[in-house]
Amino acid sequence: MSINIVTFGCRLNAYESELIRRETAAAGIGNTVVVNTCAVTAEAVRQARQAIRRLKREKPDVNVVVTGCAAQTEVTAFAAMPEVHRVIGNEEKFDAQVWAGSAKVAVSDIMNAKTMRPHQIDGIEGRARAFVQVQNGCDHRCTFCIIPYGRGNSRSRPIDEVVAQARRLVASGYREIVLTGVDITSYGTHLPGAPRLGALVKRILREVPALDRLRLSSIDSVEADVDLLDTLANEPRLMPHLHLSLQAGDDLILKRMKRRHSRCDAIAFCEQVRRLRPDIAFGADIIAGFPTESEEMFTRSLELIDECGLTQLHVFPFSPRPGTPAARMPPVDRATVKDRARRLRQRGEMALRRHLDREVGGMRRVLAESRAVGRTEQFISVRLAAPVEPGVILDLRIMGHDGRQLLTAS
Repeated sequence: MSINIVTFGCRLNAYESELIRRETAAAGIGNTVVVNTCAVTAEAVRQARQAIRRLKREKPDVNVVVTGCAAQTEVTAFAAMPEVHRVIGNEEKFDAQVWAGSAKVAVSDIMNAKTMRPHQIDGIEGRARAFVQVQNGCDHRCTFCIIPYGRGNSRSRPIDEVVAQARRLVASGYREIVLTGVDITSYGTHLPGAPRLGALVKRILREVPALDRLRLSSIDSVEADVDLLDTLANEPRLMPHLHLSLQAGDDLILKRMKRRHSRCDAIAFCEQVRRLRPDIAFGADIIAGFPTESEEMFTRSLELIDECGLTQLHVFPFSPRPGTPAARMPPVDRATVKDRARRLRQRGEMALRRHLDREVGGMRRVLAESRAVGRTEQFISVRLAAPVEPGVILDLRIMGHDGRQLLTAS
């Protein structure tokens, strides 16, 4: 029996694919390919459909089972594909009994999910760092975003459970752990006592002293709490890299997106954190061509890259998602959207190059992700001069860069 898993989308999906691997093994199923989908853009959904068709062409006898966010939000469309054997929802995918079943569609109303299922894994196959899911879902309703309808409302894992998993992962040899979720800065809202993300981070670092590096996935800067900022300032084991959900640099567009921060808030947050942790590096998500975005509004997003000191961008051409308010707003011409995305990426590449220039000549602690590539504490990719074992942390002199990666001495 064999199970292959094809994963699209975010770090959370990568983590959950490992849970799926465990549940399918417990169910005893085989001859199956699981496609764990992403719904964040129309392109992500298109790629999943394309992969499903290709998989069935290449292996006509294999069963293709679809799960993940796109399976949750577009269940009827995936169930109608002749290549699809089953569609399993985002809650059901963690239940071995569902995998052992035969129903064509096993998808419940995700909005009924109130808690996170307890689960622990000892790592992720093929990865040098470990991921720990601390939160799922989102209580906010940004006008462009379909994810709450794929993930449900926000819910969090208890602190003790997260700490226990961190201990297991360190005992298994992992030296870096990444806390992940859909909206991790909303962590704890519905738990008893409403602990914040900062409290969770402090507990992990205090109670798992053997952990070398703790990293956060994408955060919403407006939700960053005092304990989190204090830990960034005073705990070197919390990595100096934050990926921010900024989305735009113009206040009217941010309002139409139903974001909860302003342009000034974003800039002030980056300035504050940089004072607390001078070696911090910032990444960000930015959407190009949101409905009604004028050239002047777009220019403010371009300028935000320099004003916030961003070095690593995830640029998304606006993608209308059916059922969201933004899909009904006056659209920007598609050619303009693509051009603005190109210009954002170009500006981001320039910012990254400037950051890499500043790194040359310095010493950096690098976690080897593979025998040839590692990451600095600021999450910058490093091409290793000599092969090393994945998971090793090295102190390396940075000798140059190629515009994308740092280079070390041979």
